[in-house]
Amino acid sequence: MPAFVTLSGRLVRLEPLTLAVVDDLVDAASEDRATYSFTRVPAGREEMVSYVEAALAEQAEGRTMPFAIRWLHTDRVVGATRLMHLEYWQGPMPWPPGTKGVVGEVPSVADIGYTWLGASAQGTGVNREAKYLLLSLAFETWQVHRITLKADVRNHRSRAAIEALGAHLDGVRRADSRGADNTVRDTAYYSILRSEWPAVRERILARMHYAHAAA
Repeated sequence: MPAFVTLSGRLVRLEPLTLAVVDDLVDAASEDRATYSFTRVPAGREEMVSYVEAALAEQAEGRTMPFAIRWLHTDRVVGATRLMHLEYWQGPMPWPPGTKGVVGEVPSVADIGYTWLGASAQGTGVNREAKYLLLSLAFETWQVHRITLKADVRNHRSRAAIEALGAHLDGVRRADSRGADNTVRDTAYYSILRSEWPAVRERILARMHYAHAAA
């Protein structure tokens, strides 16, 4: 299981998710819930406690690495995200020299998901930098083979943000799961491969620098 870390950028710091930030998360989730039509975001303290406890249980099993997102501009926790569906591949076939992924060390592939932000942090560059920090950890430290990102096919805002990163649309899985609005949702699957990471990294950095310069 990978060691837990804190990831720091210019706008955000991704901190290990704990019950200590429940009240901050409740405040963030309560700002304006109009943008959560296709995203499951806990409402109220009881739901938030269950949400955090479930994430920590998966973390203990080595299946997820959940983070609280702290916006450095305000020094407030404004949302959460995680590296999840961690898979540790092993088998008789030899991997290329330098490839990691032995069970118990670091994941071989992972998803980025369960990302949500309070209304005040949306559209500020917080999400982009948070994704960059997670991708950097996954590709540069863990050396994963693939990162997967998913979105409700109807969630055009989330899909646009994923596509802006440079992720590849692998396809749409129909009737994939229950949606946040309690309908049967189709899910758009995106991926970034290790070989694509250098170009994706430069694309994200260029957008981050432009945003910083504009600010």
